[in-house]
Amino acid sequence: MRSLTALRMVVHDRSSTAGALLGVVAIVFLVGQQLSVFFGLLNYMSVLVDHSGAHAWVMSANLRNADAGNLISGKYIDRIIGLPEVEWAEPVLIGSGLFRTSEGSFETVRVIGTRRPRLAVGPWQFAQADERSLLDAESVTVDRLDLAKLGHPVLDQVTEIGDRRVRIRAVTEGARGFQGTLVFASLDKVKEIARTPPGRYSAILVRFREGADSQAMASLRALLPGCSVYTTGELSRLTRTYYIQNTGIGGSFGFSTAIAVLIGVVIISLTMYTSVLGRARDFAVMRAIGGRRRDIGVVVVSEALIIAGAGVFLGFVMLATLLNATRGSPIPSFFPLFVTPALGIGAVLVSFLGSLIALRVALKADPASVFH
Repeated sequence: MRSLTALRMVVHDRSSTAGALLGVVAIVFLVGQQLSVFFGLLNYMSVLVDHSGAHAWVMSANLRNADAGNLISGKYIDRIIGLPEVEWAEPVLIGSGLFRTSEGSFETVRVIGTRRPRLAVGPWQFAQADERSLLDAESVTVDRLDLAKLGHPVLDQVTEIGDRRVRIRAVTEGARGFQGTLVFASLDKVKEIARTPPGRYSAILVRFREGADSQAMASLRALLPGCSVYTTGELSRLTRTYYIQNTGIGGSFGFSTAIAVLIGVVIISLTMYTSVLGRARDFAVMRAIGGRRRDIGVVVVSEALIIAGAGVFLGFVMLATLLNATRGSPIPSFFPLFVTPALGIGAVLVSFLGSLIALRVALKADPASVFH
């Protein structure tokens, strides 16, 4: 009965309901949009690590993130392969160069050298052609989202990276890095572009045999005490943490998210406070005919929860529309499944907090005022 009364109040007081509903929608939509961009950038930060398919990464000592390691010796590969737990070990070379666009200008790209047939660090998905196109020693890939930036190159177009001739033979999908455009090529071509000394690599990727226990990582670390040896998950977290702490991304998104929540709380608080003030006599009548303070509290809280439920639904509909519209666009966007219930519960809690001021006013309703 009390919940039904709350529903009738929500439907009757349309202006106040619309205001509070706007606050909840603002929280869900604005916070959700900020979180989707944040998680999208997190994916960019560790994109090569997350798509490597390896269990462990061997890189130079004192490593702070996956993009800032020194070159290591290729002789480590033979040592690693000698471990019984190891299924394979693949070298990876990461360099940079200037990509000559169709207009004759230049764009900085990161060139990723990988070895067939495993292509351990990528590419992992193609929009045009496939991995067979990388058999040519001059072959390179560009990503679909970087085509405009690179002057709209087409397949089989010949250009230069770092004053070295290359031929575009494939277009990747989703291969975008936090530090810039990613271009995949063979190890030899990247050595040529980056002018690295022979037998030196940026990392060695290791995959353990099925059934290998936790001692496999300990054995690998003991074998290479002069290197940084991380599991793929550890290196991904290390890289993301480094960028969050040293680029200001964490503080920026945290501040904007807090502002969105604050805006929602203020809107909800003011509209519900105004609504309760306008119905002060109604609450006094409820008290005068035998209603308890607890009954009034249930009505106000039920009203807030009804508005919160409707606002969460509308906010997620708007957010889903935005995410679908920006899917496949240059805007970084990713929304993990666990964020949905967390954001919904958070919006409901914030709505409840915003209704506390109104609840306090409602509980002060004086039944004697009805007879004045």
